[in-house]
Amino acid sequence: MAINQKMISFQGAPGANMDLACRDMYPDWQTLPCETFYEAFAAVRDEKASRAMIAIDNTLAGRVADVHHLLPEFGLSIIGEYFAPIRHMLMGIKGTKLEDLTDVYSHVHAISQCRNTIRSLGLTAHVHADTAGAARDVAAENNPHHAAIASTLAAEIYGLEILKEDIQDEKHNTTRFLVLTQEPATPEKKDGQTYITSLIFRVRNIPAALYKALGGFATNGVNMLKLESYVDPDFQVAQFYLDVEGHIQDQNIQQALEELKFFSAELNVFGCYEAHPFRRKA
Repeated sequence: MAINQKMISFQGAPGANMDLACRDMYPDWQTLPCETFYEAFAAVRDEKASRAMIAIDNTLAGRVADVHHLLPEFGLSIIGEYFAPIRHMLMGIKGTKLEDLTDVYSHVHAISQCRNTIRSLGLTAHVHADTAGAARDVAAENNPHHAAIASTLAAEIYGLEILKEDIQDEKHNTTRFLVLTQEPATPEKKDGQTYITSLIFRVRNIPAALYKALGGFATNGVNMLKLESYVDPDFQVAQFYLDVEGHIQDQNIQQALEELKFFSAELNVFGCYEAHPFRRKA
């Protein structure tokens, strides 16, 4: 089977926020919904899709831990990032009125991010596997007393009516996504463009290993944007996911990585890619 060059996989039902992000970044591509993150990665490995878009961080919910475990397992490369503002919509079947609602369904994070609206309307919240799935089920149930919290795309796909827009408690609610593919693709350096290099490493089981491993980034003036740790099954040696600012070909990045290799038991660079314009707003 030939790989579909314009198919991008994501985790979630059609209309999920990840689906919306895929369509925003690749408007002329088809999206492939997958039930789990594992299946979204596997779709690229099995050539059902040429790329995957995976959520890695949210400003309110924090990290999406599955990604850091799946990256080493599948060996996919990061070729881009995308930042998407998360807009939560309250929706019900056509003809539903706000005052008639009694229950609302959505993903646990969406519910926690919309508590003020849920409380003000006196609704009973129910956790669903994902936002778009909740919209799909509310549409199928056809109950005027039930609503879902999901995206505008979900409302469009499942024929629901948006009853209240932008109900998230915090307006800065933003998710960062990574774009993954089988083939590494290091971008050519451009003047004025910021780059991100992402890697996962495991430190040696010696005192001050992390301090020594990261020392090269400090002495070479490399800005670390993200550092997260994960323990091994025996709780002995930590594994770290790291994003640094800079192109993999930059001399200071190369020197920092050389020092990191000396103190790490394992090092895998998963990608060098252009920083999304969202970072310039910070």
